[in-house]
Amino acid sequence: MSGSMANVVEASSRQQFEDLLNRAGSSLSVVHFSAPWAPQCEQMSGVLEELAKEHPQVTFVKLEAEAVPEVSEKYEISSVPTFLFFKSGGKIDRLDGAHAPELTKKVQRLASSAAQPAGAGGPPKVDLNERLRRLINAAPCMLFIKGSAQEPRCGFSRQMVQILKDHSIQFSSFDILSDEEVRQGLKTYSNWPTYPQVYVNGDLVGGLDIVKELVESGELANTFQKAGTLENRLKSLINKNPVMLFMKGNKEGAKCGFSRQILEILNNEGVEFDTFDILSDEEVRQGLKTYSNWPTYPQLYVKGELIGGLDIMKELKESGELQSVLKGGS
Repeated sequence: MSGSMANVVEASSRQQFEDLLNRAGSSLSVVHFSAPWAPQCEQMSGVLEELAKEHPQVTFVKLEAEAVPEVSEKYEISSVPTFLFFKSGGKIDRLDGAHAPELTKKVQRLASSAAQPAGAGGPPKVDLNERLRRLINAAPCMLFIKGSAQEPRCGFSRQMVQILKDHSIQFSSFDILSDEEVRQGLKTYSNWPTYPQVYVNGDLVGGLDIVKELVESGELANTFQKAGTLENRLKSLINKNPVMLFMKGNKEGAKCGFSRQILEILNNEGVEFDTFDILSDEEVRQGLKTYSNWPTYPQLYVKGELIGGLDIMKELKESGELQSVLKGGS
């Protein structure tokens, strides 16, 4: 390998992939989803190296699709090579297949256009306030920080994570560096200008100073006890709606074929149901498997009881029992 590869970075984990996107900020990142067994990927890697020389300001990332499944699933990568284009942490374009001229054109166009393309026929944007409300309520204790709980990106965030861990408080976190819209929107929404911010059951507790005061006054446990343990959290999620679906993605868009099929079945049955995106929360994703003793997703619950996955849904549908099960009649 010659030194030219320095321009094309390998990402071998989801964290590394997200860090690279964060570091690129608003300049263009091009991610090549590849496989070592595919000759066309080898060929496109050469093209990528040439492009990297011509566009030093662009971040080129190579990612082995099967080695980092959670990233590949998230972006619905179904074949290699696939190229995704990012700016400010958001996907702005994609190219499937080994089309060198097309790739070159896209890189030239996107690297030079500072402007974000107008949402090219993507799903309708969820209203920002609605999105913030969902994020704040995504867990009994939600922490908005710079970076992740594993790798906080500023001293205040690091101290906040440490205090919560020292007091065995279960929490989920959101990286505000990964989403400029949330970062700005939340300041206004909660009328709190700085980060980190911590919420319990959808209510703002405050920032680091307030949490430190709570520690000193001995009020911390009281304030956070409502957030409870992972088990309480899973219980409350399962009971959030009479019909709850834990899936990859959400109602607006499934992130795997099984989740997509189960959504279709539920939509056809015309029942009111709610979904939880397990890709958004590793703690829930792992915890629920153990809690319900069911190793795969999607999982459907009715009135707090596990019904099962896609196969069971299909069987119930064929036997004509699905309606009564969904209405909690069985």
